[in-house]
Amino acid sequence: MLIGASTGLMFGGMPLPALSRARADDAVGTWPLWEGAPPGGGGPTGPEQISAHGAITNVSTPTLTIWRPERPNGAAMLVAGGGGYQRIQMQKEAEAAARWLIGLGVTAFTLAYRLPMEGWGAGRLAPFQDAQRAVRMIRHNAPALDLDPHRIGGVGFSAGGHLLGMTSARSHEAIYASADAIDVASSALDLNLLLYPIVTLKPPYDRTSTRRVLIGAHPTPEDSAMWSLETHIHRGLRPFFLTQAADDQISNPANTAILESACQQAAVSVERHLFPMGGHGFGMGIPGTETMTWPGLAESWMRKTGFIA
Repeated sequence: MLIGASTGLMFGGMPLPALSRARADDAVGTWPLWEGAPPGGGGPTGPEQISAHGAITNVSTPTLTIWRPERPNGAAMLVAGGGGYQRIQMQKEAEAAARWLIGLGVTAFTLAYRLPMEGWGAGRLAPFQDAQRAVRMIRHNAPALDLDPHRIGGVGFSAGGHLLGMTSARSHEAIYASADAIDVASSALDLNLLLYPIVTLKPPYDRTSTRRVLIGAHPTPEDSAMWSLETHIHRGLRPFFLTQAADDQISNPANTAILESACQQAAVSVERHLFPMGGHGFGMGIPGTETMTWPGLAESWMRKTGFIA
């Protein structure tokens, strides 16, 4: 059954429209993030394009897709796939993680965020505006969905890990003008689960699509620092869980080591797992490698933190 306006969900001060058809068979339905054009306007036209590998581009309407477990436990997770801010790996990463989460009783929300190179007026801020808005929308509607507003976490893969890590660490920053009552809610995440994330945009670990898209080919040191996650880690952030493979050729394993160190220096709880093999983009795990163990490790960590019972 679709969850829509009849359940009391709100878009600003107005009931949310009934959810449109979900992008995946196991999901309940999909919400637009913004009423009308997103901040800054612009962007592509027409439907999303889906690759043979399940990655999406041409995100003309940023959305949240909701996945409800049979027995919800009150916890929620925003899920962001990677793709170097040039595409979003929905099938292998975001949707696979959502299916795992609902098996744990966690309500999942997969995020189709704007891609900076698709002509948006907000430029590189566009995906970060969408992520902030998504957290606020979940928290604003938590009572109607029987969710605990203090148990809203994030699961991010690769560039999606950078996106949600920055959203968590910079939740206090206003990066768009308040649009409606949804934007009164906090955009802070209560838990941060990052898989092979892009963390630093500083040399010598800056040979990534994330760096090229967000700060260009020849950034200033100030720009590199401003868009590096470790710069923004501060006391009071909620726990981080990090996984990566030692043979990752895209996000150098130093990325999670740098983030782990920044968390430790700021007295932020952090747990890091480095697997010997798996490369980049192992999603929910590659059979025959230790990457298959990360979902179990993450579940144990979520129980240890009290996020789930």
